[in-house]
Amino acid sequence: MLLADKVVIVSGIGPGLGSELALEAARQGAKLVIAARTPEKLDGSEQEIRAAGLDNPVLKVPTDISKPEQCQALVDATLAEFGRVDALINSAYNPGSFEPIESANLDGWRDALDVNLFGTMQLTLATVPTMKAQGGGAIVMINTMVTRKPLATQGGYAASKAALASATSHLATELGQYGIRVNSAFMGWMWGPPVEFYINMLGEGHPDGADGARADVEKHIALGSIPEDGDCAKVAIFLASDYSCAMTGAQLDVNGGEYMPH
Repeated sequence: MLLADKVVIVSGIGPGLGSELALEAARQGAKLVIAARTPEKLDGSEQEIRAAGLDNPVLKVPTDISKPEQCQALVDATLAEFGRVDALINSAYNPGSFEPIESANLDGWRDALDVNLFGTMQLTLATVPTMKAQGGGAIVMINTMVTRKPLATQGGYAASKAALASATSHLATELGQYGIRVNSAFMGWMWGPPVEFYINMLGEGHPDGADGARADVEKHIALGSIPEDGDCAKVAIFLASDYSCAMTGAQLDVNGGEYMPH
């Protein structure tokens, strides 16, 4: 198992990728700490883990990462329970508002930045002293394909994640000397509750309904279908594991081949 006996914090637990990250980390043997603003989401994630027949230790800590004191409390609770932090997977995000930039309310951009950049960095920096003291660790940033391939109406979200990408590269450069690796997974379309809801919404105005809306997306994906969110989660688990021990500052594109850097 890739994460056997490692203490792993996963933020942003909820339907879709967040819960899949927690489930896959548990499958790979992690001692798991899960965080979200809503306690019910944490309970639901633990139930999924138990329903899969897994008995990993699971610590649930309600956390709003936009609040520095709550980020520190999350790390403190982790140390009190497990004594170390081997990996942090930053999945919490604010999607911002979906609107053209020319008519955007920039307060929505600030809200997205407060979580996607500042909140993520606050939680990250709260783990750094522990990782330095123990001689290393892995930090994984969940980023997005829309920083690579612009998608109309998602400018605010993309800008916040692009800022995170730049900060991540600098962080990897600075923390490498302490054995701390910082890598990113840039997610594209992922089939799960959030994307299914979005596709169904698009389908209301599509002549072929939701199936047609999904086909319009999938025709741009080299592998021919929207990847499952659980499969996308495996890339982040790899980056959290020792299998990626020679990597830092990496930016892995996880999108079925819709975007290929060259």
